[in-house]
Amino acid sequence: MEAEHQRVIILGSTGSIGTQALDVINRHRDRFEVAGLAAGGSHVELLAEQAASFHVPLVVVSNPQAEEPLRQALDAKGAHATQIRSGQDEVVALAGAGASVVLNGITGSIGLEPSIAALQADSQLALANKESVVAGGHLLFDAQTREHQINPVDSEHSAIWQSLRAGTHAEVSKLIVTASGGPFRGWTREQMESVTPQQALNHPTWNMGPVVTINSSTLMNKGLEVIEASRLFNVPPERIDVTVHPQSIVHSMVEFVDGATICQASPPDMRLPIALGLSAPDRMTNVAAACDWTQAATWTFEPLDDEAFPAVQLARHCLAASEKHTAVLNAANEQAVHAFLEHRLPYLGIVDTVKAVLDQMDAELRGNPLFTDVEEMNQLELEARRRADDLINKQCDYPCNQTL
Repeated sequence: MEAEHQRVIILGSTGSIGTQALDVINRHRDRFEVAGLAAGGSHVELLAEQAASFHVPLVVVSNPQAEEPLRQALDAKGAHATQIRSGQDEVVALAGAGASVVLNGITGSIGLEPSIAALQADSQLALANKESVVAGGHLLFDAQTREHQINPVDSEHSAIWQSLRAGTHAEVSKLIVTASGGPFRGWTREQMESVTPQQALNHPTWNMGPVVTINSSTLMNKGLEVIEASRLFNVPPERIDVTVHPQSIVHSMVEFVDGATICQASPPDMRLPIALGLSAPDRMTNVAAACDWTQAATWTFEPLDDEAFPAVQLARHCLAASEKHTAVLNAANEQAVHAFLEHRLPYLGIVDTVKAVLDQMDAELRGNPLFTDVEEMNQLELEARRRADDLINKQCDYPCNQTL
């Protein structure tokens, strides 16, 4: 049976997720039609190349200043028919245009409104934007028009999603999220005191953007993934474990009530979860390499060192407290990571700053734990970022990470 032709919109098309998605689509042009692309606007040449290659009718840049350079780049490639729109409202409008699938590969909580728009338009949402779940909470899920409308694209959540096919929700005992452990696996807090951005950006198994790479090193990304897993799959945090698996072959697991554990394993390649996010429930050929069982291999699993990496416990605390806590966690962390990358905050100061912001805001967050709308979430994030900046500026009056 031939698969139906699907109209796809890709948000964040020039980023890591977007470029890999287009690589997958390029191999399956008989199955997918790219109906629209959206990007920030800092890579207009690449965006124009994508639009020309896939004959995309509409391209949106969130930065209006990128509109003219993009028009010139498109004209140079002969893509005169491609329409251009600009501004964040147009990104949201594109997401809500009613395509079969909307892949949200935008980074940051600015991705929440496009996610909501896609769901409200009855599109299938292939979700790689963590913040939609972590910061958006019920605002995201309430926008669904039907069950099973979200296809998780994060490798860990895709692995859980795939493994859940092996049983019913009532048969699930626990979810096990795997972590590579990052570049500082096995280090003590004392050893991490003088870590530089260069060291932290050197991830052992995945090639990702700078913020995600730092989050992988502090294991804040695992904390955010525990929050996502709990909300996406409706499993309480006490039934979600994290295990360190340095080989990054087993992407996560589901343990069932009879003692069986089902996992999804493959060499680290984001094209696999992206492809399934686009084509589910079907699987496609020519996506990614499988494990080579003719070669000897060792997979190891070890417990997480919560003392050296307190970010996961902090995320669990926020998840148990309220959705506002998780939004503050995410916003404060982004500010702290940027400060570290700019040598304005020591490495251990990242998670310490996030915890300090949460401590400051805890009482007011508990008083009114649910967001009424996206605007309230945006305001709370701004406040969390402001408080994080204040703490960072107080901590560091000299270039950080200097070894004395």
